[in-house]
Amino acid sequence: MKGPPVKELGIIAGRGVYPRVLATSARRQGVERIFAVAFKKETDRVIDQLADEVCWIHLGQLGPMLDAFKASGVKQVVMAGQITPTHLFQIRMDKPMRDLLGRLKERNAHTIFGAVGDALRELGIELTEASLFMESAMPAPGVLAGRTPNEREQADIELGLRVAKTTSGLEIGQTVVVKEGTILAVEAFEGTDETILRAGRLGGPGSVVVKVAKQGHDMRFDIPVIGERTLKKLKKAKASVLALEAHRTILLDKETVIERAQRQGLCLVAVEVEREGRG
Repeated sequence: MKGPPVKELGIIAGRGVYPRVLATSARRQGVERIFAVAFKKETDRVIDQLADEVCWIHLGQLGPMLDAFKASGVKQVVMAGQITPTHLFQIRMDKPMRDLLGRLKERNAHTIFGAVGDALRELGIELTEASLFMESAMPAPGVLAGRTPNEREQADIELGLRVAKTTSGLEIGQTVVVKEGTILAVEAFEGTDETILRAGRLGGPGSVVVKVAKQGHDMRFDIPVIGERTLKKLKKAKASVLALEAHRTILLDKETVIERAQRQGLCLVAVEVEREGRG
């Protein structure tokens, strides 16, 4: 982690284990105070045990979230965890959130979360990289679990990477599923897990799942995350390979994920992705 030590940290805590893993890692690395904003019916209640203070709000309540962070005094905030995609069309938004969305020509993760970051910056609060405190959970290139991909699977990985490089730049998604040279599924609004299940229904056993960071992605919120829930979906879909982008993917509970992948016979491999303008 670069820069001076962070002693106080704010967390925008979404669904899943990511907020828990982040808070635990932050404590280990010297953070003395954690203030979290959590979402009712989304965030795991365990956050109450890990943060010094938690403000619980409804999804779509931008005003109370900004007020809470301003009153907390924290100067750095991290987004951690997911939001159930369909909830974005079912929530009751407050006026600040409606105004924010009304200023956007396109509505996707990049534009919406970027605008939230801008709103925080106006309060003197930095929305920082989602990988903060999580560097050890971001694997280097190589086979992480299981065997080395065979020739057919390696060809599918390369095809998936080419497709993902294009689709992710169009704000479509980060995941592509391939089998024997055929594109079975490309992630859309439903998210990674549902994409994997859809591919399993279409292609049956033996698919290759490729997950990468978006082209020109913003490390504050676009970073791919893999946890045990995704491995369960891979098992259900009978996928044979999960290829993820090295150095830019977070494995939540890394040792547990690798052990589970090994147990279910999944080839888990981290691959280097060439990117334009990369130094």
